[in-house]
Amino acid sequence: MHDALPLSPAEAHALPSDASAAEQRAAPRFTILIRAAKLRCGEAEFLCIVRDVSETGISVRLFHPLPEGQELALELQNGDAYPLELVWQSEDRAGLKFRQPVDISRIIECPSRFAKRPVRAAFCAPVSLVSGAVAAEATLYDISQQGAKIVSPTRFAIDQRVRLCAPHLGEVNAKVRWRDGVTYGLVFEDTFQFGDMARIVAAMQGYSGLHFPT
Repeated sequence: MHDALPLSPAEAHALPSDASAAEQRAAPRFTILIRAAKLRCGEAEFLCIVRDVSETGISVRLFHPLPEGQELALELQNGDAYPLELVWQSEDRAGLKFRQPVDISRIIECPSRFAKRPVRAAFCAPVSLVSGAVAAEATLYDISQQGAKIVSPTRFAIDQRVRLCAPHLGEVNAKVRWRDGVTYGLVFEDTFQFGDMARIVAAMQGYSGLHFPT
């Protein structure tokens, strides 16, 4: 049974080094995942890495501190969401407790009818698209390491090259992959490192002041 919360670094350090074999067998056991996911934090969404999971909680790697006093939920790549409670946070790690019973096998397997795709952070932010002499205002609705979904009244063609511009994001070379009315799917010509995208996502949602101490 996986029935214990992840230990904080301080708690793990405090475990006796000469524990008996019986004590070791009784110690919490976790399934290691190392899986990209996102944390819903109030109305914001932040990228994280799930490190391990038990039937009562998870530990995650963070790329910035979590804001305080917000409702939390973990969302996996298949869209499954699990309400959470923050138990501890230490630098770039955090332990969180599930607020209700979970099917741990489903969390581990993460079944989905969609092909595996990067985790997308969904939020609205003003951006602009530039292509040649055309500069259009647009609204970003989600973003990942590899692309973004935007809405713009300006018409762009499939496979047209554009520059996506926004504060904290800078200028990103992209190509129009699909179009549905005024909604466009962009694919970036250069992908982002996961940690870099996590920090960009936080900053674009107004959390640019969240930094770990240096």
